[in-house]
Amino acid sequence: MIVTLLCVIMAVVILLVINFKTMENTQTEPKKYSPVIKWSLVIGIVIVLNLFFNYLISLVYKAPEYNNFCKQEQVVDVAKTKEACVTKGGQWSEYNQVDAKTAPATLNGVTGYCDEQYTCRNDFEAVNKTYERNVFVALVVIGVILVGLSFALAFNWIISVSFSMGGILSIIIASMRYWSSADNLVRVIILFFALIVLIYFAVRRFKN
Repeated sequence: MIVTLLCVIMAVVILLVINFKTMENTQTEPKKYSPVIKWSLVIGIVIVLNLFFNYLISLVYKAPEYNNFCKQEQVVDVAKTKEACVTKGGQWSEYNQVDAKTAPATLNGVTGYCDEQYTCRNDFEAVNKTYERNVFVALVVIGVILVGLSFALAFNWIISVSFSMGGILSIIIASMRYWSSADNLVRVIILFFALIVLIYFAVRRFKN
């Protein structure tokens, strides 16, 4: 699904590049606009570009929902024994020792607490972590493509800068989304990859 989405995005962007190039070739006298207008367009394109890709991904690649893993029952039968808790897939935790005289009155003979959503919650977190990883990869790929296309669109300053900044913002958003779920090694790899991409395109764009 993600691969298909990226292919469609690349095809649309290539058509836009060809269209912009044709328009540039037919233009005879370039017009001068205020820097305020230019940067307003750049900021607007950058924001809308990232909103578009994020909403598009959420539309075609649905996020897992907690209720699909842990059902919310209208009537909950609380597990009061270790065996009943384990049978429901829960995690049993023993209470701290209490006075023998007050225990029957306060706890009604219950010696521990059951976290009935322990197993289903772990299943959800595992699936959600995979989802966030896939979205991270998709946003990073989109970001790299946008930054790369900014060179092909160098004939149009507004579009070129917008794509470049939009691609960098996409990589930042992807890293922020996946940061809490990533391991320390993965975090180092993310930072290293982002640094290499930024340095590479900075050298290519400003080598003169």
